[in-house]
Amino acid sequence: MTVNKITAKQMARKIIDKESLFLLDVRNSSNYDDWKIEGHHFHYLNVPYFDLLDGVEEILPKLPRDQDIVVVCAKEGSSIMVAEMLVEAGLTHVFSFEGGMKAWSEHLEPVKIGDLSDGGELIQFVRMGKGCLSYMVISQGEAAIIDPTRMTDVYIDYANESGVTIKHVLDTHLHADHISGGRQIAEKTGAAYWLPPKDAEEVTYDYYQLEEGQPITVGTSAIDMHALYTPGHTIGSTSFIVDEKFLMTGDILFIDSIGRSDLAGKAEDWVADLRQSLYSRYRALSDDLLVLPAHFMIIDELNEDGSVSERLGTLFRHNHGLNIHDEQQFRALVTDNLPPQPNAYQEIRLTNMGKQQPDADEQREMEIGPNRCAVRS
Repeated sequence: MTVNKITAKQMARKIIDKESLFLLDVRNSSNYDDWKIEGHHFHYLNVPYFDLLDGVEEILPKLPRDQDIVVVCAKEGSSIMVAEMLVEAGLTHVFSFEGGMKAWSEHLEPVKIGDLSDGGELIQFVRMGKGCLSYMVISQGEAAIIDPTRMTDVYIDYANESGVTIKHVLDTHLHADHISGGRQIAEKTGAAYWLPPKDAEEVTYDYYQLEEGQPITVGTSAIDMHALYTPGHTIGSTSFIVDEKFLMTGDILFIDSIGRSDLAGKAEDWVADLRQSLYSRYRALSDDLLVLPAHFMIIDELNEDGSVSERLGTLFRHNHGLNIHDEQQFRALVTDNLPPQPNAYQEIRLTNMGKQQPDADEQREMEIGPNRCAVRS
């Protein structure tokens, strides 16, 4: 029996289009409670696969007859088996999720953010399953990539299809929630790899030092792209202003939240830096800048086209983390009642430092789960 499948790309499209879907997740309950596919009009049932080994009869009354059902598991095998059982039981609108949550964690959806003044464009890569956001600045046959994930072929293939050469790869900080693909892209393409030096004191590889005011040349006419030192999430966290239109905030500022400062055990030490970056450095910038963060936390942060962005002035009006006037209250938000730390974040930091070299399967396991780089009220 052949069961129809839905790919990660098709799933991303259904989320963007706000389609209705029923997900039967057959992973263990603890894994499901920690992390699942989110959609505006999705409905869910979690029944572990081992509870269905003797048949699916008991769950049939809980499943819709007039709606597509997608069976989800960790890597796909179990979802195919359960989907086959449902079809044999008489259900017709049943699909298995191709590649499982592994594929969902790794899918990147490119979305055009806007045009640049020299005819170039800015592309956002949305990693819906992990909440990561990365970027490609394209100008006159050249490209710069900001905060790339370990799925390096996606960026290289996009550049090749666009007919551009990758000249620069930049990380806004040393990541602790996901493995950077920056060095690998640089090695494969000959691009320059940039990293804030205050985050790079323990790295084992060569890099270009990303300092305050550093201009990044992309294209022959060199659109204006420069670094803005904004510590707080890490001691080296750096933002980018591109074409005087876009503000890439890394993990300092998100649409519905602000960055956390404890992932290197420095919450008490770095909270003042975080406040200074948010309340002074960003306050001095134009309200019209379009904020492009390195993460999103909830599905409501997606725009109609699937992108994640908002005007800086709008965030200063509506983001709670930017409107805490009492410094002690701000400190309490950032240091008390923090969300769980990202899975394997210490191992991810060591990997991004070059101190360990896990294989592809190990890297995938290290990243499993949601992103947890934000603090919300």
